[in-house]
Amino acid sequence: MPSKEEKEVLEMLQKIPLFSGLETKDLKHIAAALREHRYEANKVIEAEGEKGISLFVIKDGEVVIKRGNKVLANLGPGQFFGEMSLLDSQPRSASAITGANPATCLVMTSWAWEGFLKTKPEIAISVLKEMARRLRETNKKLTE
Repeated sequence: MPSKEEKEVLEMLQKIPLFSGLETKDLKHIAAALREHRYEANKVIEAEGEKGISLFVIKDGEVVIKRGNKVLANLGPGQFFGEMSLLDSQPRSASAITGANPATCLVMTSWAWEGFLKTKPEIAISVLKEMARRLRETNKKLTE
């Protein structure tokens, strides 16, 4: 029987576009690969230009995504970041910084992510759709 916290994580994963179409057994597999990390307020989680090896799902708090001094997005619980570096092994395209309060993220490493994609390739379509949406949003913000 899953604990209350495990149920909360599964419910959160079901609401994330990347994972919403997956069966419960697959969500449990993803949840098992996630590690919880707590970050203090106003701290850099990932810095622009650094090698990225993790996908982050925000459990609580706020994370600001910035390129240089320009804010690209304000993300909250149930949202995610870091997916691009998992796919192309390139340096982070932006920094992820906690907001005025601490934040908790569920973190999946690139090797766990890659293993999951190999067993569930249909999730790649969800990733591509979300990346395209975010790219359009970012392009719009950068040209404003």
